[in-house]
Amino acid sequence: MEAQSISIVVLSIDLDNFNGIRNALAGDSRAKLLSGGNDMEQVHDEVVRLQPSAAIINLGLHGDQVIQLIQRLNTECPKTVLISAAKETSADLILQSLRAGAKEFLRLPVSDDELRMVLDRIEPLCAKQAESSKSSGKMIAVFSSKGGCGTSFIATNLAACIGGHTVLVDLNLEAGDLPLFLGVDPKRSIADMVSHRGVMDKELISAYVAPYSENLHLLAAPKEVDPVEKIKPEHIFEMLQRLRECYDNVVVDLQHTFDAVTMSALDQSDRIVLVLTLDIPAIRSAKRSLQFFDRVGYPRSKILLFANRMSKFVDLDLPQVEEFLDGPVVGSLPSDYQTVVNSINLGIPLVCSNAGSKIAKGILQVARLLNGGVMPQRESKSKHSWPFSWKRESPGRGTIRV
Repeated sequence: MEAQSISIVVLSIDLDNFNGIRNALAGDSRAKLLSGGNDMEQVHDEVVRLQPSAAIINLGLHGDQVIQLIQRLNTECPKTVLISAAKETSADLILQSLRAGAKEFLRLPVSDDELRMVLDRIEPLCAKQAESSKSSGKMIAVFSSKGGCGTSFIATNLAACIGGHTVLVDLNLEAGDLPLFLGVDPKRSIADMVSHRGVMDKELISAYVAPYSENLHLLAAPKEVDPVEKIKPEHIFEMLQRLRECYDNVVVDLQHTFDAVTMSALDQSDRIVLVLTLDIPAIRSAKRSLQFFDRVGYPRSKILLFANRMSKFVDLDLPQVEEFLDGPVVGSLPSDYQTVVNSINLGIPLVCSNAGSKIAKGILQVARLLNGGVMPQRESKSKHSWPFSWKRESPGRGTIRV
């Protein structure tokens, strides 16, 4: 039987401590070290982002705060097996860590035999969690870091034609207007769902979404700005996880920033449809987005470049843009302002009202790719960032020549 790969994130005391754990893990072929550091908030964010099989948490770093970290991770990342570790600590602190949610304890410095026994014990649980993840619905994020590229229109129409039981999620929390695209009047929103996140089962989730049809539902952004301040990235992460358990597809329309809420959705998406138009500002914005995705470790195979509003009056051609972006544009839509506006004003997705139009056919082509069609892929050449230098940077500014 093939050994189960166990991906791991580490909270350590310092670099020497981290290197000791890393060297021990290198001796077991099952262990795959993803990241590590000595900052609790950064490690928390990495675990939430990467969703590793396991996390090793050193109790020697601010005992009470570490216990709180274990409690948070146990709630927010239930599929990650938590392992507390310490060199010299009290039996009481070890017991507290186990009560907080740690499944195993590892004595430091790590011995090969003890590490092997711990991995032996957590391997079946990690395999079970991985199998559970495979059975969850597919998640697709539609994104552009530049406004005005048509992401909401594309997200709505993709959700309407991708097939299966689908929920469209409006994560443009302060200015979402997806109800207009579907002609529905939601009574509840993401804010209501988040406020009851502790009891999010399938029946309750159905009370927070607005049905457009039997197979397409909308989870709307809040109508008012005030509730947005109470919505945290970890709330969004948990909410999206629950939605994936209830739907075949989760299509997310994102705001045009790399804030923590957007990153929470991008991190767990199976595919990112990166939308651009063929003008210099949008192409530069797409390039910066791709560079940022490279830095946070997304493979290029996760990202589909999609061109909107193609026109014979645009000087730039697709091969030129693809060369600059170092990747294929897998789909495109013609520029047809009146057709798009009519669809939005009617509150009916174009793929439903006029499936024979060129725009609808372009969206259907991308939907087929997302459903398993052959897609050109080009892997990122960037290396994964390593410990103690994690802070995410915003995409840099620079002179772009196309």
